[in-house]
Amino acid sequence: MITFDTHPERYNHWKLSFDGETATLLLDIQEDKGIVPGYKLKLNSYDLGVDIELHDALGRIRFEHPEVKVVVFTSGKSRMFCSGANIYMLGQSTHAWKVNFCKFTNETRNSLEDSSVHSGLKFIAALNGTTAGGGYEVALACDEILMVDDRSSAVSLPEVPLLGVLPGTGGLTRLVDKRHVRRDLADVFCTTAEGVRADRAKEWKLVDHIAKPQAFAELVKTRAAALAQFSDRPGHGQGVALTPLERKADETGCHYSLVDVKIDPAARKAEITVQGPQGAQPANPDEMLKAGTAWWPLRVARELDDAILMLRHNHLDVGLWMLHTRGDVDAMLALDAQLAKFRDHWFVRETIGLLRRTLGRLDVSSRSILAIIGKDSCFAGTLLELALAADRSFMLDLTAGEGGSPQIALSELNFGTYPMVSGSTRIAARFCDQEPPVAALQARTGEKLDATLARGLGLVTFTPDDLDWDDEIRLALEERASLSPDALTAMEASLRFSGRESMATRIFGRLSAWQNWVFNRPNAAGEQGALKVYGSGAKAKFNWERV
Repeated sequence: MITFDTHPERYNHWKLSFDGETATLLLDIQEDKGIVPGYKLKLNSYDLGVDIELHDALGRIRFEHPEVKVVVFTSGKSRMFCSGANIYMLGQSTHAWKVNFCKFTNETRNSLEDSSVHSGLKFIAALNGTTAGGGYEVALACDEILMVDDRSSAVSLPEVPLLGVLPGTGGLTRLVDKRHVRRDLADVFCTTAEGVRADRAKEWKLVDHIAKPQAFAELVKTRAAALAQFSDRPGHGQGVALTPLERKADETGCHYSLVDVKIDPAARKAEITVQGPQGAQPANPDEMLKAGTAWWPLRVARELDDAILMLRHNHLDVGLWMLHTRGDVDAMLALDAQLAKFRDHWFVRETIGLLRRTLGRLDVSSRSILAIIGKDSCFAGTLLELALAADRSFMLDLTAGEGGSPQIALSELNFGTYPMVSGSTRIAARFCDQEPPVAALQARTGEKLDATLARGLGLVTFTPDDLDWDDEIRLALEERASLSPDALTAMEASLRFSGRESMATRIFGRLSAWQNWVFNRPNAAGEQGALKVYGSGAKAKFNWERV
């Protein structure tokens, strides 16, 4: 079973250090410490285990070190920054492993840019040696790229000429969308296996600054100080230690303090239940800091994030996720009001950021998602985002019969605090960016809505009464389970993001879709494909049809 929680004391590949406002992440891969056996992580190449450590390190910088304003990535290897994803790992991996690996690394890279925009945490890639493939893609996700000019080090994206695949974590998109590299130069760069050296890399806008080896350390220090001026993080103060998750995994699923995942392998479904806030909540940032990881928003974000990753990587045939919530709508709205009131405090802002990125994982998960709004549900404000992320929602209608009809409610946070990776809110995307229905909903902020109102406002899909409730949900589950998972994945990805596009949606929706296809093709993954024969001395044999 793959797990995603770790600690700096258990890192094999990253060394995390701090110097005032600067944190340094030193990549020093231990080649015999792959996450699974069968390959060596030579030349500072990485696998999923390396990125799990990076994901953990970034979280600790965000929450445990408010003094940090700039993070510097560099290498502990001589003349080698990073050679990218380990080719032999990719060659022996299943298709699903490769796709999940690329998705997780994409999300980790995107989180750097998310923190730069929303949290004021800036990132520098200090390329002190050759940088290839996924190593350069890490650099592309940073705010600035610095490169040593030692007459031998180069940057490259060699996947097309060497492996018959694509850069898997946003490289092509970031070249043109983010760094504005001319299309013709990008074409040359991406088909030149040996890459380009420092002077041309700077000329083509592949890097921002270059320096001779003797001046490189000073350049890094100077640029870190300059970027720190653009950060509004505190630069001082006590952080919040990310204590170990309370998780129990057994044959029935994964169980946390606020999130419970119940898996039904026969039905190929998982029921994810999120418990809303209970009891008195911290009233100000000082109390929130004191509560630390026990504070409901941070705890639920960490647990839900872990649950999504565990399901994705360990339960490939569980294709349907049913989302439930439990709790009090008023309590959830009150907590959202606190989040909104103190959203500029660094700790609250980082917690909102983790919630935003966790909800974003739902949007790009290749699973069918249904929201079930029944008795005792708490789909309000932040938790309503779960229902808005679903492909369909069912809300029990008891308005014509017994009392206790479930209610949902909107809060201020539903209108911009948790945008999808497209930049649109889930409500705006739901209505294809049409303003009138969004404005009508915003006018109902804070109002508790029963099934009739929720359906009329377009917030839910179906509202069966108690007589039809069980049958309608059962039929929906049986229908979904009978459909092709490949077709569903493609359909859902196409429908979830309407309207505007962003660099991130192009990475997930266009580049990742093409890479998924390429990974399946014999030109890459066949017995004589480029990914399989790399390093053997044999030459790849391609089917030359362009399709």
